Order: sequence, then C-alpha cells, then structure tokens
Amino acid sequence: MPDRRSTTSTPRWVKVSGIIAIVLVLLFVIMMFIGGGKHGPGRHIPSSSGIEQGVKQP
Repeated sequence: MPDRRSTTSTPRWVKVSGIIAIVLVLLFVIMMFIGGGKHGPGRHIPSSSGIEQGVKQP
C-alpha cells in the first residue's frame, strides 16, 4: 500500500503572516513592560492637585 501523505499544506503566506503577527504582539508586550505601562484611560485624567501640567499659575 503506498504511503498516503496529505498533499495540502498551509500556504507560505499564511505561515509568514502568522510569524509576523506573533512578533508584533511580542514587541507590543515588551514595549509595555519597558515603558512602565503608563498607557490607558488613567493617563488622561487630571491629577488630584487641581493644577494641570504645563500651565503656569500667575
């Protein structure tokens, strides 16, 4: 009996796209750890001191 292997395989573009997606996700996670994770909605809320940053008081 002849050896029956699957003649269909995953196309190369699918494999390359998957590898690129994994690399991008890993880079994003690494940048979040290096950057201190100061991203998100809390970054846009004014501080509790009542003085906005970058605005000089007379």
